[in-house]
Amino acid sequence: MGNMILFAILGGVFYYIFKSYSKYEGYSKEAFKNFSVSYDSLKQSELGLFVALVAKVAKADGKVDALEAQLIGIMFDDISAVFPEPTQTKDILKRIFDEEKQRVDDTQAVAQHLARAIKRDKAKQQQFMGFLIQLAFVDGEVSQSEEEILQVIAEALEFDPNAYHAIFDQFEKMMANMTPKANINDAYKLLGVNESDDMSVIKKAYRKLVREYHPDIIKSQGKSEAYMQEATAKTQEINQAYEMIKDARK
Repeated sequence: MGNMILFAILGGVFYYIFKSYSKYEGYSKEAFKNFSVSYDSLKQSELGLFVALVAKVAKADGKVDALEAQLIGIMFDDISAVFPEPTQTKDILKRIFDEEKQRVDDTQAVAQHLARAIKRDKAKQQQFMGFLIQLAFVDGEVSQSEEEILQVIAEALEFDPNAYHAIFDQFEKMMANMTPKANINDAYKLLGVNESDDMSVIKKAYRKLVREYHPDIIKSQGKSEAYMQEATAKTQEINQAYEMIKDARK
């Protein structure tokens, strides 16, 4: 059941933030073309503050697992791509993440700083809180420590409690309705690999497909809700197939 939850959540993770980003175009290369990239400037920016909160939620249960790390890596790619000097930006974002995951006592202060930075913009609240809540669901359940941190952040952002619970309900329903793919041959076919292929080959094919179909933050701008749902469903299928193959080879 644990693996089933992982691949289903990976497929559905980011659903709310992607829907929001598809209607919000503030995070673009044009918007950041004059941004001076440095550790201090990024750390004080709204996206830097958001990365700090991502780190605190990801580490809330004591560790950042492999699936969380993969999704956060995609997030780094997406965010850094809109800034000048993407490689330097990505390195700085990783540094911010590594520093901020070491402590949770300043969570409220960081969230309040972000609230001031976004001027309590409702759309951005939805984007950021949606991502954080979904990240907490990645390992299949939200621990007490994760929920406590999420509540601190939501209160600091003045996020609508009804919207907060609606996102939780969405993912609880998604987990309850999961159905595994039964045929291992279909799993190999979906990833475009053969049963005789080495696991490294399969992993490479899997990652390529995830990058192709994952409805990432930037690429989703301007896309329809139908596109988002289709991309989410495809990503879920890809991860289900990969998890099934991994389990079969244990």
